[in-house]
Amino acid sequence: MGKFKLRTDMTCLNCGQVVDKRFCPNCGQENKEPKESFHYLFFHTIEDLVHYDSGFWKTILFLLFYPAKLTKEYLAGKRKMYVVPVKLYIFISFITFFILSILPTSKISENELMKFTKTENGQKKKINSISEIKAITGYSSLAEYDSIQKTLPEYKKSSGFQKYIEKHLIKTSSENTPKEFMQKFLSSVFKNIPKTLFIIMPLFALILWLFHNKKKWYYFDHGIFTLHYFSMILLSFTIFSVLDWFLGLFKESADFSSLLNLLTFILICWWLFYFYRSHSRMYGERKYISRIKATLILLINLILISSVWIIMLFYLALNVN
Repeated sequence: MGKFKLRTDMTCLNCGQVVDKRFCPNCGQENKEPKESFHYLFFHTIEDLVHYDSGFWKTILFLLFYPAKLTKEYLAGKRKMYVVPVKLYIFISFITFFILSILPTSKISENELMKFTKTENGQKKKINSISEIKAITGYSSLAEYDSIQKTLPEYKKSSGFQKYIEKHLIKTSSENTPKEFMQKFLSSVFKNIPKTLFIIMPLFALILWLFHNKKKWYYFDHGIFTLHYFSMILLSFTIFSVLDWFLGLFKESADFSSLLNLLTFILICWWLFYFYRSHSRMYGERKYISRIKATLILLINLILISSVWIIMLFYLALNVN
């Protein structure tokens, strides 16, 4: 980590009090020069987070293997011992998407992409199979679509949302091969995962709030529970992705596929078990009541989450370019 220089002026930049030594006696800010290099800022932030005094490693241990313990400790007021839930979720999100972005993925070779040709105005245009476009959309181009629409009687013409969908499908099909479309689509999905999670988490907490005593539990409590649960999912998924990449180095082995399937099954089972156990420990209800509620909560959230993902995927597919 980069070194810093203490200021010769002994007036605190934060509150204006006189600083006797290194730290302000009033607000605790360190009396150092405010200009810092990016290198120092980055590593100082990481060190502050993972330093043994911050309880980072204890937080990670409890997050992965002790369902609901972090949530109960936080709500009980023990907040200096662990990383703050929002800070924890943001950090894990950053690590997750950073690692997933640098892990090697299969890419489409140049021979599989559409060839390009020069048009009269000098712009590049993809040569796509007209028969392929027509097989997907029923039209070979937007010009043909508009021309046919004009000849149809009013009651047969597409309008509103239907017209929007049809025109986007034709445009997308004419500008991308199936493999190129899939590459762009998956890249777009990956970039929009954080947005989707921020939509899903408040809904998840809302369902928890609806199922439990409003006088005993606030929406805030369910929000902390949700942050910890989703943090666990992201962190365990990141670990699984790294294992998947590592095992991929030995994919020529006959046992690779079966081992990967086994790990995937174990991961999903752990997510389900973790939710049931954390729900039981968090809300302290009788086992059968807790399990019935947890099952209903999962089913409702599954429907909501699936709906959000379908809408998001549909939107991304139409706007893949």
